Amino acid sequence: MNASAGPEPLSPARALFDVPEGIAYFNTASLAPTLRSGVAAGSAALRWRAQPWRIRAADWFTAAERRRELFAGLIGAAADDVALVPASSYGMAVAAANLTAAAGSRVLVLADEYPSGIYTWWRFAEATRAHMLTVRREPGQSWTEAVLAALDERVAVVSVPQVHWTDGALLDLDAVAVAARAAGAALVVDASQSAGALPLDVGAVRPDFLVTVGYKWLLGPFGLGYLYVAPQRQEGRPLEENWILREDAEDFARLIDYRSTYAPGARRFDVGQRTAFELTPMAVAALEQLTRWTVPRIAATLGTITDRIAAAARSRGLAVTDPHGPHMLGITVPGGLQMRLAKSLEEAGVFTGPRGTAIRISPHLHTTEQDVAQLLTALDAFLETA
Repeated sequence: MNASAGPEPLSPARALFDVPEGIAYFNTASLAPTLRSGVAAGSAALRWRAQPWRIRAADWFTAAERRRELFAGLIGAAADDVALVPASSYGMAVAAANLTAAAGSRVLVLADEYPSGIYTWWRFAEATRAHMLTVRREPGQSWTEAVLAALDERVAVVSVPQVHWTDGALLDLDAVAVAARAAGAALVVDASQSAGALPLDVGAVRPDFLVTVGYKWLLGPFGLGYLYVAPQRQEGRPLEENWILREDAEDFARLIDYRSTYAPGARRFDVGQRTAFELTPMAVAALEQLTRWTVPRIAATLGTITDRIAAAARSRGLAVTDPHGPHMLGITVPGGLQMRLAKSLEEAGVFTGPRGTAIRISPHLHTTEQDVAQLLTALDAFLETA
């Protein structure tokens, strides 16, 4: 990524995170450090929740709707297009429950993809008598090229990420989406490793469903994820039936006047305990900060970091993911030394994510020049003794 050709990078923001000096944390793709504002919001929410008489009827809805609205803004969606879900597996299950495939058709996924999505499509293929089509890359081939080569009219569902979770390898979602529509296939996107760090416009991509967790690049707490549902899919069937996703649920006095109609848009797919009094303020604080930063500027900032690390790795004779997202990078070390390297780095206060065959590097705005220097110093020390 050439950051100079895009939005202006942001100033360092280490002070907004509780990451001590001497800790070089490059594992945001696994679990993001929590913003100090998120910690403060969570602490205040716990104190508030401890005194339930302070909670009013409107409080069951307002913060959750704010969370929905903020996430929608990050991906170019309307709030009505977003469901609040607890995990990517829940969102994948919603997608699978509302899609069909003819017997003998195909469900296209990437090799070495994150397990939750794979298991969902295994069950879907079993129920529909479709076949799994696992796409692998030939030497020198990008994921986009591999997917486009395999995608034809026999494919009923395309389930892909924006970047591969093991090493940040980039897919051109626009190109994949065009090909999926031409083939008559539904498109499901797992954006857990990109939403909040890599520009994404659902208005342009037009996926049928897009799911993401909230505890990685969205900097929020566990248990609060998001599901985009395309307008043409919003009359589908939810996984569960609960009171809060029904029309006029705000009127507590009439909850026993049972209704067959749902709240508008994608809200019918919300998980029942979406209110999450204790956690929602943490997610809102994080989404508000991301909104102020803007995703393009986050990507530009992280791109300058991963570009520097990639160049340093190549100069040391190490293979690097190409093309990769601006926020994630995979470095491959020879001779099966991956786990030894990860352990050596950790002993030097450098935290990375060994995934697949790569050491995954995933910084965020807490990352400083000192962190990069600490990583490279530790890497050199390992290579000298390996």
